Amino acid sequence: MMTSSHSSIKSPARPRVAVVYHFFAHYREPIVERLARSEVADFVFFGDDHDYESSIKAATFSKEVKFRFCPTKKIFRSVMWQSGVLRLSFSNQFDQIIFLGNPFWLATWVAAIVARLMGKRVLFWSHGFLSPPSGAKGMLRRIFFCLAHTHLFYGRWAKQHAISLGWDPKKLHVVANSLHFESQSSQRRKVTAEEVAELRKSLFRDPSLPVAFCSCRLQPSKRLDLLISALALLRTDGVAVNALIVGDGPCRGDLEKLARDCSIDAHFTGACYDDALLARYISASDITVSPGFVGLTAIHSMTFGVPVISHSTMGKQAPEVEAIIPGITGNFFTLGDVADLARVIGLWLSRNKGRAETSAACIAIVERFWSPTFQQEAIERAVMGYPADDLFFLRSKNMRSLGE
Repeated sequence: MMTSSHSSIKSPARPRVAVVYHFFAHYREPIVERLARSEVADFVFFGDDHDYESSIKAATFSKEVKFRFCPTKKIFRSVMWQSGVLRLSFSNQFDQIIFLGNPFWLATWVAAIVARLMGKRVLFWSHGFLSPPSGAKGMLRRIFFCLAHTHLFYGRWAKQHAISLGWDPKKLHVVANSLHFESQSSQRRKVTAEEVAELRKSLFRDPSLPVAFCSCRLQPSKRLDLLISALALLRTDGVAVNALIVGDGPCRGDLEKLARDCSIDAHFTGACYDDALLARYISASDITVSPGFVGLTAIHSMTFGVPVISHSTMGKQAPEVEAIIPGITGNFFTLGDVADLARVIGLWLSRNKGRAETSAACIAIVERFWSPTFQQEAIERAVMGYPADDLFFLRSKNMRSLGE
């Protein structure tokens, strides 16, 4: 089995880096644009022009981005082949290749092995281990991840799991995840109190009540039934809360019926891709509640200063849950426990003071750890061959300037 050592591989003064994804989702635009303008490395991006597994909108890049079409083909279920990837491993145009680390993509296995044999540095950009690996799938993932010299993990939980397996922490870089932080921050500043008040009036019978928000695909894994049931429990205790649900999916009809049966004033907007309208929806909310698991919804919400509540079982969460700091940027409840979710929502809404401080804390944690600025610098450190340093941002000029 290959090891994750890369002591014999030296990064050139200005690395030439191929970044291989199956496709680049629209929310990847800011980080790709920043890397394309990097002053320390040359990045070229390879991927398909659509997602072979879903209808997620693909990114649209400026002329500054060197993008090369690299089509994908579904073989069986989640098993995929990506044409053109193997040629990159043989090409002398690149010193390093960053692969999206998915063990079900056969081309990545072959291309990573060949790239190593050709003397290239291989990096995997992935979730890593969201929980300790076990069973046959866990063994498969451990073998696959050993193909990389260095890892770019979304979160620190993944790094801790890898360290517990004996991996070298200096080769485990936490690069987080991000959305359109700058444009969304601009939208946040444009939303007025008058607009928020008018929106609440248009959505709810009693616009003075607090609003619990969630934006996601309405599917069973999101467990929005828990949110509605928790609001029903609060209602029996005399705490009325409106619900604002953005998104569509197979569970919408059942959720709407549940809200009616529980006498919860819930507004279902359907799918929404209007960034300005989403900005008003989030700004009109008091809390975001994601009972199943929370991903980039947490980052989106906190960018607008709205705290997030989700469950506390980290092995069944997405990496972005790490943005939740209990009592500061949100809170946790016990997975699947409606009564505990109601308790946590009630406690949060009972906080009569500190809303401005909470909003500032939410925005600050996104700006510092979950923004394209942070991601760019973390990825650049990795491709330059620097040892992973979870505190580099404290010494970074870019990070020190945030919020000034």
